Amino acid sequence: MEFRMFDLIMKKRKGDALSKEEIDYIIEGYTKGTIPDYQMSALLMAIYFRGLSERETLDLTMAMAKSGDMMDLSAIEGIKVDKHSTGGVGDKTTLVIAPIVAACGGRIAKMSGRGLGHTGGTVDKLSSIPGFQVEIEAKEFFDIVNKTGLCVIGQSGNITPADKKIYALRDVTATIDIIPLIASSIMSKKLASGSDGILLDVKTGSGAFMKSVDESRELARQMVNIGKNAGRKVCALITNMDIPLGNAIGNSLEVIEAIKTLKCEGPKDLEEICVELSAYMLYLSQKGDIEKCRKMAIESIKNGSAFEKLCQMVEAQGGDVDYIKNPEKFEKASIAYEVKADKDGYISKIDSEKCGISSCVLGAGREKKEDEIDYSAGIILLKKTGDKVIKGETIAKLYTNNENAVSKAEGIFKDGITYSSGEPMKQKLIYDSIL
Repeated sequence: MEFRMFDLIMKKRKGDALSKEEIDYIIEGYTKGTIPDYQMSALLMAIYFRGLSERETLDLTMAMAKSGDMMDLSAIEGIKVDKHSTGGVGDKTTLVIAPIVAACGGRIAKMSGRGLGHTGGTVDKLSSIPGFQVEIEAKEFFDIVNKTGLCVIGQSGNITPADKKIYALRDVTATIDIIPLIASSIMSKKLASGSDGILLDVKTGSGAFMKSVDESRELARQMVNIGKNAGRKVCALITNMDIPLGNAIGNSLEVIEAIKTLKCEGPKDLEEICVELSAYMLYLSQKGDIEKCRKMAIESIKNGSAFEKLCQMVEAQGGDVDYIKNPEKFEKASIAYEVKADKDGYISKIDSEKCGISSCVLGAGREKKEDEIDYSAGIILLKKTGDKVIKGETIAKLYTNNENAVSKAEGIFKDGITYSSGEPMKQKLIYDSIL
C-alpha cells in the first residue's frame, strides 16, 4: 500500500498513532533514499513532541532491525546471551563478564562497538592487545564460540542500516533525547544480532546518557518490553555512572584492570558490578536462579576458570596471550602526570563525563569516527568519591604521549572534582533490576 509522507507527518503531528504498515513504509523508504532527510526530520520532531505508543515503538524497532542483515546464530550450540551497556566511563565490564559467563557454561557471541566521545568502546580496548582480531568471518565467529564459549567482535555487515541513518539525523536535529527513539535504536541492533537472551546495563548519572534514575528506569522498562514482545528473554539493571567504574579509564589501562579483576585483584566496585551482571546473564542462560548464578560467578573468579576463558578467547582471536598473563608487557605512555588535591577534606563528587573527556584529550578517545587513538593513554584514579584527601596529595595519574595535552586534560579533570569538609553519603552501585 502506498502512503504520502506528508500525511504521515501530519498524522503524528496531531498525536495519532502510526500503523505498522505506515511505519514499515517510512523505514523502507528512508533506508532506500526515496524519503528525503527533510521529511524524516519533520517526522522525528513530531515524534519528539508527541511520543510513540508501546506498539508503535515495537513496530519501529522491528522495522529497523529488519532493514538489514538479521544474524542467525543457530550454528552456535546452546542458549546465546548478550549484554548491552548504554555507555559509561571506565566501563570495561564486557572484558570481565564474558569470560565469567563462558566459564559457567554460558554462550557469548557478542558484537561490540568502538568508542566515540567521552565513552569508551569494547572493540578499542580489545584492539590494544597486540594481534587481537575484531573483524572475523561468520563461520570462524561461530566456531570460536562453540569451542571457547565466547567471542567478541566489531559490528560488521549490514546491521540495522535504517538505525544508522536515523541516528545520524537525530544527532543533528536535536531529537536524540527521547526515550522511545533511544529504546528502539538500541533494541533494533540487539534483536538483529540474534542472541536468545539480552541483559541491558542501563547507566545513570553524570557519565551516562540518562542523568536520573527515573529516566533510566523508564528506558529500561521500554527496552525490556520491546525484547519480550519480540520473543526474546530480556532483563535490565540500572547501574551507577555518577562515579567512573573501577580506577582505570583508557584502553590498555582498562584491559589491565579487567585482568586484575579476574585474578581477584581488581577494584571492589568493578568486581561487584561484574558479578551482578554475570549472574543475570547466567539467569538468562537458564543456569539457575539469580542467587545460584551469583555464587557461580564468584566461584569462577576464585578458581581461575574465568581468567582462563579470557586467555582462550584472546588466543582464538589471534591476540598475544602473553600480554594477558603478563600485563606489564603492555606499552606504557611516555608521560605519567600526577594530579594533586586542591584542598583538605573529602572528595564528594567526581564528574564521570569530565573524566571521560579528559581521557579523550590525553589521546584515549576519539571525537570523530576516523580519529586515531593512543591505546596507552588514559587516567588512573587513586582517590574516588568518599575518600579523604590532604591538599597536595596525588589523586590521579594522567597518561599520554602528547605533552601538549596534559594541561588541558588536567584542567577538565580538576573541574569535575568537588570537595567537602564532611564525609559524603555512600552511593549505590546498582539502583534497580527489571525482569
